[in-house]
Amino acid sequence: MSEVTVIIPNYNGDAYIENCLQSLKKQTFGDFEILIIDNASEDHSADYIAAHYPEIPLIRLSQNFGFSRAVNEGIKRTKSPYLILLNNDTVCDPQFVEALYQAIAKDKKIFSVSSKMLQMYAPEKIDGAGDLYCALGWAFARGKDRSKALYEKESKVFSACAGAAIYRRDLFEQIGYFDEFHFTYLEDVDVGYRARIMGYENRYTPKAIVYHAGSGATGSRYNPFKVRIAARNSWYVIYKNMPALQIFINLPFLLIGFGIKALFFICKGYGREYLSGMKRGYLMCVQGRKFPFSARFLPNYLKIQLELWINMFRRLAG
Repeated sequence: MSEVTVIIPNYNGDAYIENCLQSLKKQTFGDFEILIIDNASEDHSADYIAAHYPEIPLIRLSQNFGFSRAVNEGIKRTKSPYLILLNNDTVCDPQFVEALYQAIAKDKKIFSVSSKMLQMYAPEKIDGAGDLYCALGWAFARGKDRSKALYEKESKVFSACAGAAIYRRDLFEQIGYFDEFHFTYLEDVDVGYRARIMGYENRYTPKAIVYHAGSGATGSRYNPFKVRIAARNSWYVIYKNMPALQIFINLPFLLIGFGIKALFFICKGYGREYLSGMKRGYLMCVQGRKFPFSARFLPNYLKIQLELWINMFRRLAG
């Protein structure tokens, strides 16, 4: 059993998977293995992996079940104490695995550690330095489009971006796995939120560097599928993780936040998709599972609420 398993969910990764796997071959950390979960790719990427990397276990799913189901399948099929989730449209720095491992292994209260994700085609800019969440109901990549020089310190974040992050395996048994209702988008915020409620930390390390193409499976930063699914899942994150009283307290901010988003996507030409996603989000809340409230975690809820307000003001201030 390896100390670390890198789980790569693959869907139509022809353009990226070779460079991703080659970068993992150059890692300075030796005690890790790779597991690829293919979401019924319609291109030749799964066949390419099987032919050129026969030493890497490849699990082929019968259909595209989405990111959450794919990584859950990976988590359940490995026994490594630490799990790195890695998008197929990435290229890793040689110290990537080692840096993530060192960052998470030093404290058992750490559930996840996010890497320093740089934009593949503009590597001087941040793609994400962990995820933040605010009282407007917005989840956003910390540092997006800013200079990489501004994010050279380790820090706490609201949640790790599951596109390139390490997780402590045993805590999934307490927190729960990735919620497959999400399919994709915000599933990492949701699992990080649950970890925070239970008193665990999510962190960011600048020492683990990865270059990310972005939207490798969906095609672009804004597209009808992404807008619709992200809008839907935004409601579910709130419903699932906030007790009723907390939702009531944040309701004015949430209405403002969703209103701003609606105007933004209407101007982008995706208004119908966003509103459709909002409607589906309501239905998803009816069908979904709420994370049970426990009074013993009340101090954690209060800390989270304060952070939501602080992040809101910082976000609005730019």
